[in-house]
Parts: sequence; structure tokens; C-alpha cells
Amino acid sequence: MAQLRRPPGGRDARIMLLAQCVDRTGTGVWAAASVLYFTFVSGLDARQVGLLLGVGAVAGIAGSPLAGRAAERFPVRGLLIGCHLLRLVTMGLLLVANSFATLLPVVTLTCLGERAAKTLEMLFATRAAGEQRATYQALSRSVANAGYAVGAGIAALGLGVGTTNAYRALILADALSFVLAATLVSRTGEPVGHGLVVAPIDGGTADGPPSAPSPWRDRGYLLFVLLDIPMNLDDSVLNVGLPLWLVDHTRAPHAVVPAFLVVNTVLVVVLQLRVSAWAEGPRKAAGAVGWYGMALAACCLVLAAATGGGAWSASLAMLAAALLVTLAELMRSVSSWELAVSLAPPRARASYLGVAGMSQSVQKSVGPLLLTAAVMTAGPAGWLALGAAGTGLSLVQRRASLRRLAALAAPAAPRQTVSSVGDRSEPGGQRCARREADAGRAQG
Repeated sequence: MAQLRRPPGGRDARIMLLAQCVDRTGTGVWAAASVLYFTFVSGLDARQVGLLLGVGAVAGIAGSPLAGRAAERFPVRGLLIGCHLLRLVTMGLLLVANSFATLLPVVTLTCLGERAAKTLEMLFATRAAGEQRATYQALSRSVANAGYAVGAGIAALGLGVGTTNAYRALILADALSFVLAATLVSRTGEPVGHGLVVAPIDGGTADGPPSAPSPWRDRGYLLFVLLDIPMNLDDSVLNVGLPLWLVDHTRAPHAVVPAFLVVNTVLVVVLQLRVSAWAEGPRKAAGAVGWYGMALAACCLVLAAATGGGAWSASLAMLAAALLVTLAELMRSVSSWELAVSLAPPRARASYLGVAGMSQSVQKSVGPLLLTAAVMTAGPAGWLALGAAGTGLSLVQRRASLRRLAALAAPAAPRQTVSSVGDRSEPGGQRCARREADAGRAQG
């Protein structure tokens, strides 16, 4: 609570955290009710609902790079307000769109705006918090999880009533959250460093700043983003893998499934700040990637062993798996955030972070399919293979990140040497006068 009252970034960061809490509360309401709304109110079948959500997830992939690119040209605060207002409009359209053809563009724009808003929040936070971005990220995740939990509780009230008007009231509650979030964002100030994630340290050269590199041509950074996709699989394991594995392959009672969310939410709120402090800085964040792989492998091992026991042992094993995958999530949240910033060139971090944000969206699209079509189809051996692959890829990501950090730090040494030599030499005006005199004697 003390950190929330005085977060890195001061007043603007505190207001932004409140806006995120309000936004995630509304998102939690809709996430808990969306499938049932499309089924019982809109009258869609399971295939149409799956296709609708799948297309929306794919559209979300484009939201991150578009937001990052736009943030280099326009103020982040205005763009974020625009994303909230876009989602306000699309949620309103849900009340009048009932066919699959009309719902498809509405859901697509909603997912696009949601992913873009999350990227812009990341850019705003990194500018405002600066070098304390890991602490801000921990606070942000704690606030977001609390908001999701409150939203799910509100949705439970509406789902308990179960009428069409109750479902529509939940949509209006989500729309109201966007209005409140946009109002709160409007009260913040635009962080310094337009076009950058962190304000420039010096004033630049007289010839102007060099042209910003493109993340799409940076193979090293694209490798990081590609490897970061499997580093986000904990999300699908928690939300898809654990419930389906419990229902189809263990004797644990179905009542254990809601406990997965409880374990995850409580641990994130309690431990996120501690984990972020432990893994603060780019090199420690790279080390956290290795711990992520081991935590995910341990979770997969427990899931593979959960099929052979009775109801009690299976329930304990599934709860242990929920705990382990949450620990993996805590490691991933630190490493992905810090490395995405640290591995990007300072003068182009907005566009680079936009590309980095694609990894979460891609995982949300392909992760559930990977688990249901490959991992769980293969049985316990599938979980063991996933754990081994996750551990191996985490080690590759760790080594590649450390190598890139060393490469980014290497050019700084020659520039520092030249600067120190210039500091020890004569003043600039005397050097110019001496060079002109030498040139005159040479011409004579």
C-alpha cells in the first residue's frame, strides 16, 4: 500500500495505476461473461464463438506494433484515451449487434483496442518510472489482478441472474469502466521524451538525432520476440491446460478449478513486488528467464504425475501445479518487461516495445491450440515434452539476451574514451584558433 501511494513516477503514475485498475475491472466483467453472452443472448453456436474469439485474438496481434509506431508520432496519453473511447463505442455496438457477421468486426476492433491500450500503458509507465520500471510493473500487475478479481465477482452476480437484461447490464458496466479510465488518463501529464520510452540523457547533437532503427530489420531483437512467445505459455497452461487436464485426466473434483484463479491472484498480489526487486536490472532479468523454464518444467512434471492418484492426491497435485505455473508467471512478467526495454535502442524504444508486445498476443492465439491439439492429446508424455522444450528455450533466450546486452554495451567504451580525451585537452575555442593558425601557415 505504501508503494501504491508513492509509486515510481509520482502523481501521474498513481493516477495511471488507478485507471488500469478500473480498466481491468471492466475487462474482468466482460471476460467472465463474454462466452455465455455470445451463446445465450446472441445465439451463436460453439464453432462461431470459437471463431469469433480466435479472430479477435489474431487482431490483437496487430494492436501492439500499431500502438508502438503511433507513439513515436503522437502523445501516448492521447492515444490511450482514444483506445478507451474506441472500446467504449464497440461495447455499445454489442448491444445492437446479434449476428455473427456484425459481431465479427465489433469484437475485432475491441481486441485491437485492448492490446493497443496495454502497449501504450507500458510505454507511459516506462517513460514515467524510468529506471524504476520493474517496481512499477510489479505494482501494475498487482493492481491488474485485483481488478480482474473484482470484475469476475461483479460478473458472477449478473450471471447468477442470467437474464438478457442482466447480461446487457454487464456490458454497460464494462463500457462505464472505459469512460472512467479515459477520464483518469486525461488528468495525467504527457511524460517527457516524445518518441522515446525514456527521456534522452543529453540534448542531442547540433546535426539532430540519428534516424531511428526499425525493429523489423533487427534480427537480434526479433529473435528475442520470437523466443518470448513460448515464454508466455504459462497463461494458456493456467487458463486452459489446468482446467481441461483436471476434468478429463484426473479424479480431482471440478470444484478445484476456481481455486486455480484464487491461488494465482493471491500469489501475484503478494509476491510480485518481491520477485521484481529480486530480479531488478537487465542481467538479473535474463537470469529470471532460466528460472521461468525450471518452474514451468516442474509444473509440467506435476501435471504428468497427477493422473495416477485418487481425488485427494490429484487435487493437491493440481493445486501445486497452479502454484508452480504462477511462480513461472512471476518470473516471466519481470524478464519480458525488463528485457523488452533493455534490449531495444533507446531512441526507438516505442516502436520496439510495440513489436515486443506481439509475443503475448501470438501466444494467446496459438497457445490454447498447442495445449489441446498436441500436449494433452499425447497424455503425460506431452506435458513432459512441453516442460523439456520450455526449459531448453528459456536457456536459449537467456544466452541470447546476455549476448545482446553485451553487444549493446560494447560501443559505449570507445565513445567514453574519446570523450575523456577531449575533456583533458584544451578548450574548444583555443583548439579552433590553433587549427586556423596552422591552416594559415600551411597556405603560406
